Amino acid sequence: MTPADASAPPLLDVQQLSKRFGGVVASAGIDLRVHEGEVHALIGPNGAGKTTLVAQLAGQLRPDRGRIVFAGVDITQLSPHERARRGLARSFQITRLFKSFDVRDNVVLAVQAAGRLDSTVAGRAARREAIAARVDAVLAEIGLAGKATARIDALSHGEQRALEVGLAVASRPRLVMLDEPMAGMGHDESRRMEALIRRLRAHTTVLLIEHDVDAVFRLADRVSVLVSGQIIASGAPDAVRRDAGVIEAYLGEE
Repeated sequence: MTPADASAPPLLDVQQLSKRFGGVVASAGIDLRVHEGEVHALIGPNGAGKTTLVAQLAGQLRPDRGRIVFAGVDITQLSPHERARRGLARSFQITRLFKSFDVRDNVVLAVQAAGRLDSTVAGRAARREAIAARVDAVLAEIGLAGKATARIDALSHGEQRALEVGLAVASRPRLVMLDEPMAGMGHDESRRMEALIRRLRAHTTVLLIEHDVDAVFRLADRVSVLVSGQIIASGAPDAVRRDAGVIEAYLGEE
C-alpha cells in the first residue's frame, strides 16, 4: 500500500481530543492525522499519554471533549466493537492471548470474532474454508505457520508479540494501532517485528506507538511526538529528529 497524498482527507482525524483524570491532564487538545497507507509513529516519554490516547481511539476510554473521525465518519461515541467493525483495530502493551489454546486456535477465534467473512461467503462449508484460508494467511504473514499447533507458553516473547499482532490484523482492518510491539524484545526479535510491520503496511495503515526510537525512524513515514498530553511536533522523520522542541523535551542532545 502506497502512502496517500498528505493533501487528501486523512483516514484518521483526531480533533482537539481531551481527557482528564482528576487533576491529571492525560490528553490536552490533541490533533492527530493519519493518512491511508502510511506508517505513522507516535513517540514520547513515559507518562506522555500515549496509551491513554490509543484507548480513546479504540473506544475503551471516552474523551471529555473532541472528535475522532475515521474514514470520514465521526466515531467518537461508537463502542470498541463498532469501531472494529468499521476497520479500526489495536494490539496491547501487555500480551493478551488464550494460553489454553494453541497458536492456530487463537487466530481462528480472532477471525471468527471479526465476523467479516459471514457477509461475503454463503454456506457453512464455504465459510469454514474461508476462515481456514484466512487463518493460514495470517500465520504465514506473522511467521508462525510452522508453529500453528504450538501452545502459547512454548513460544518466545517475540513470537507471542507477533501472534498478538496477528490477532489484531486477522479482521483485515484499514488501520491497526500497535501499542509498543517491541517492548521487552532483544535485538533479533525487534528486527523480526520490524520486518512484520513492513509486511503489514502493504495492505494496512499502521499507527505505531513505540519506545524504540531507532526502529521508529527506520519504519515511519511520519512521526508525531506526544509530551505531557500534547503533540509538540508532527512530520517527516528527519524534520522531527531535528526539531529543537523535540530534542529538548524528548530525544536529548545526542
